[in-house]
Amino acid sequence: MITPATLTRVVSAALEEDAPWGDLTSASLIPADARATADLVAREPGVLAGGAVFTAAFALTDPTIAVDLHVADGDSFTAGDVLATVTGPARGILTAERVALNFTQRLSGIATLTAAYVDAVAGTGVRIADTRKTTPGLRAFERHAVVSGGGHNHRYSLSDAVMAKDNHLALLTRDGGDLASGLRAARELLPHTAHVVVEVDRIDQIAAVLDGGADTVLLDNFTPEQLRDAVTLIDGRAIAEASGGVNLDTVRAIAESGVQVISVGALTHSARALDLGLDIRIS
Repeated sequence: MITPATLTRVVSAALEEDAPWGDLTSASLIPADARATADLVAREPGVLAGGAVFTAAFALTDPTIAVDLHVADGDSFTAGDVLATVTGPARGILTAERVALNFTQRLSGIATLTAAYVDAVAGTGVRIADTRKTTPGLRAFERHAVVSGGGHNHRYSLSDAVMAKDNHLALLTRDGGDLASGLRAARELLPHTAHVVVEVDRIDQIAAVLDGGADTVLLDNFTPEQLRDAVTLIDGRAIAEASGGVNLDTVRAIAESGVQVISVGALTHSARALDLGLDIRIS
């Protein structure tokens, strides 16, 4: 969820980065009283995310700029569609243009890629989830974009849930300790509401992880055949989540293995920015 405070803080920082001492070009070329109308136009089809961020870039530059969004976050569009109209002082519109586009192109790219994954597993009941592989400082924005594309959010941060990965397990059992006992001891330190996810990369680790009380078993880089065997072994005692080796060519077979969640780091770390443009309307 993008809170108002996060929206203001992140967008203000981006505007300051782009025009730390003002917009030299617009201030020298454009009359102070000039007004303009500009359309946010899609150059290619996609799914919108970041309407509030787009609006905030203009409002924080000049509160007299008006933004009329024609498409809501999560809505699909085609090439040539006008997604929003911006009206107000020309200097302010030009100053905020790049920041507004950078955010909206990035977030819409994530939403569009997420929608492709969601479509690929349609009918299986499997959730497509993001990971913490987000751009530093933009996690709230990028997670919102995943939801706009029909996906689901994983834990937000290290503070939200326990996720024991390979390095954690290696240290937990470094002195020959028993994995199940170590996990049970850890649970004694946690509040009863804490969700525990444990990553495994071999099927022979699953029994100990279940014995240790994991709520989710994260099956990392398993083949679809191995996933089916793992789901049978888990037998509903924990959520079965798949990760690793997931792309648009493999995700359907992974979903059909019987897992309930597929986490995909590519949703945020590899999404291509969508081609959107802000076109000044000359009348």
